[in-house]
Amino acid sequence: MNPASAQFKIGSHISSSGGFLAMAKTAESIGANVFQFFTRNPRGGAAKAWLPADIEAYIAFAAERGIGTPLGHAPYTLNPAAEKENVREFARETLRDDLLRLEQIPGAMYNLHPGSHVGQGVDRGIELIAECLNFAVEPKGTVPVLLETMAGKGSEIGGRFEELRRIIDSADAGERLGVCFDTCHVYDAGYDIARDLDGVLSEFDRVVGLARLRAVHLNDSKYPFASHHDRHEKLAEGTLGIDVIAAVINHPALRELPFYLETPNELPGYAREIELLRSRRQ
Repeated sequence: MNPASAQFKIGSHISSSGGFLAMAKTAESIGANVFQFFTRNPRGGAAKAWLPADIEAYIAFAAERGIGTPLGHAPYTLNPAAEKENVREFARETLRDDLLRLEQIPGAMYNLHPGSHVGQGVDRGIELIAECLNFAVEPKGTVPVLLETMAGKGSEIGGRFEELRRIIDSADAGERLGVCFDTCHVYDAGYDIARDLDGVLSEFDRVVGLARLRAVHLNDSKYPFASHHDRHEKLAEGTLGIDVIAAVINHPALRELPFYLETPNELPGYAREIELLRSRRQ
């Protein structure tokens, strides 16, 4: 492995059912050195207890094997911009609880979809998202909270860089608020990373600031540019193609970030994609 490849932070989404040590061992088995996981049931609200002994064993194993930057992903049911108060309350309590729990995991970050305004309008949606963040992101915490770039489907907020900037400016979380750049989502949202990656990143820097960019979701897209569909595809099998993904992992503004695969794969497929990406790393 060449020195550039050795510094390449690449992994995939991994089931959290076996605990942190199991996730780290699974990551290593597919050639990954970072991993993403759901903090709780992605379609519900139940949170499995994290055992202190498992966390201690994970920390030792990860330090020995060079595995880091676990990215906790919020459940899909979390919608801080919902119209119903009980849905917003679930979002507030879940976000706060997840962040408190992640303080136990060295180097952990937290990723969430900003939310859907469900007909209330973008302005009201952003206001509600900021209220949720202000409730849940405690001043003494350290875990970075990443707003994911979205495809702009339906009433989703976060399909435009300006919306992410407004959330950041409206919340009181300061430097703890960052962005996770999803290749499928930004392309589906109308940012042409296939033909003008430099231009898209320049626009992101102008609106949000590259310093806020903390992670990248690597996904090909099942649908064409500006489709607003949000359907991930396996690498090299979608409308982006492997050359675009290779340009992303090698771009000077992105290459030092951790990359996480969310393609429609099982573990053997992730292993093949990680091997492919390592072969394209410059």
